[in-house]
Amino acid sequence: MASSTDFVQFIADQCAGAGVIIAKKMFGDFGIYCNGKIFGLICDDKFYIKPTEAGKALIRALDLQPPYEGAKPYFYIADVDDRDYLSALVRETCQALPEPKPKKKK
Repeated sequence: MASSTDFVQFIADQCAGAGVIIAKKMFGDFGIYCNGKIFGLICDDKFYIKPTEAGKALIRALDLQPPYEGAKPYFYIADVDDRDYLSALVRETCQALPEPKPKKKK
């Protein structure tokens, strides 16, 4: 089951306090980016954030789950209603993640 565009937009709006949030369709679901850096996934109308120590320090309920079969565990975020919490969690997670590699010129 794929994620609904309404849910994806809701998550993007909830995280907007962290920076420029963009969701991109990938593999039937969505990758979610902040200021050009991928920090999470939205799969089957569930929100997952890449695990980092910075995120672990802020997370309210530690629940590691793979977002899809065969994936590494991510932080599953069930509480998506607190905009300030999500923005802070995304901001801290993104600061801890490495910068994306530059794309090769064709």
